[in-house]
Amino acid sequence: MKATHLLITGRVQGVGFREWLASEARRLGLSGWVRNIGQDAVEAVIAGDTVAVEECLRLCRRGPRAAVVETIEDTITEPPAEPGFIKRASLPVRP
Repeated sequence: MKATHLLITGRVQGVGFREWLASEARRLGLSGWVRNIGQDAVEAVIAGDTVAVEECLRLCRRGPRAAVVETIEDTITEPPAEPGFIKRASLPVRP
């Protein structure tokens, strides 16, 4: 099993990125979560079979049709405690 923490920046809010990522992760049999974390950034944890995690990372480099992904930082992390893949609430935007 592989678990990766992602920080994705660019035009990734207001384009359905969270819903798209949740759908792709579930399709690939991954567990984890995704949330908006402020201006133009999405944070996620994806965990599961190494091949499926790598495929999800590849898909995230493009994102859904209206997204423009500028950067993806990925770091190894612990797998999530909860099963399945969920959309978490967005963090409030700080001034």
